[in-house]
Amino acid sequence: MAFVQATIKVENEQAFGELKSAIGQAFTADRITKFLKKLSGQNIRIRDWDAILAAGTIDVIAETKLGAARSIYESLTVSDQGQMRELYLSKIEEVEPTLRARFSKLYRYY
Repeated sequence: MAFVQATIKVENEQAFGELKSAIGQAFTADRITKFLKKLSGQNIRIRDWDAILAAGTIDVIAETKLGAARSIYESLTVSDQGQMRELYLSKIEEVEPTLRARFSKLYRYY
């Protein structure tokens, strides 16, 4: 029997969609290297979602207004925030192995 993740309804679909789009843009093939370099320069670990939002890294890479991603995230309900963190964490695991090796310092747990 395979694992099936339970679906949770998104309460604020518009804000959730905007932030999801910004994250998607940061992980496109032409921007992922820039995103990883920016995190490296800011000395932020890839899994530190709160620090990434606070630094405005998603906004810079997705070319949105500075602080937009953080304010959108904070406007979401707790369950929507959890789903957004989960979405982000799944995206970082989809990064090509060559880039992950190149930026291995960002992926370390310590």
